[in-house]
Amino acid sequence: MKARTLDGNEAINLAAEQSKDTAGRNIPNLGDLPVAEDTANLRQGPNIHDGLLALLPLVGVWRGTGEADTAEDGQYAFGQQVTFAHDGENYLVFESRIWKIDENGEATGQDQRESGFWRIDAKDNIEIVTTHSTGVAEIFYGKPISERAWQVESASTMVTETGPKALGPGKRLYGLLPNNHLGWVDERMVDGELRPRMSAELTRYAG
Repeated sequence: MKARTLDGNEAINLAAEQSKDTAGRNIPNLGDLPVAEDTANLRQGPNIHDGLLALLPLVGVWRGTGEADTAEDGQYAFGQQVTFAHDGENYLVFESRIWKIDENGEATGQDQRESGFWRIDAKDNIEIVTTHSTGVAEIFYGKPISERAWQVESASTMVTETGPKALGPGKRLYGLLPNNHLGWVDERMVDGELRPRMSAELTRYAG
């Protein structure tokens, strides 16, 4: 299903309503580059590119917790920070940091990191290029499935010699929940079927 196109004012107003308590925060910048720096706050920095309006609700810093079930580490709970930022150009900068947590929600150590770029064209085709600290590089393609949800599937998954041997192709779904939290799930092909590998629910922390 093709997502309805938002005009600029409508998109900005919707984002403002969803971020009343976090509007004063942003990712830290040194402020001395000769070009625009990354911003995860629509009120600060350069104007977001018109081509990104279908991804605009993602912009911000999100924090929360999730659950993993991986071939490498088994089942465990984790904390996560996800940043969607822009610099005025026609792409989003994506960064994820994950740390393992105990039954009390206390951090017990670093886990994996991921960074990359999201792009979307005039026909709502999403392209994601991302790399993982575990030794994985991936390309995802997909489309918005509504104004508040985006689904992509991996078209290429490359693993280094020391990377996770059992990581197969997969699918990801990102979406804003009714409470305006950001939920996401990563499913991977295992024995011929897609199975949840990681998922989380995150609240907006900045932007």
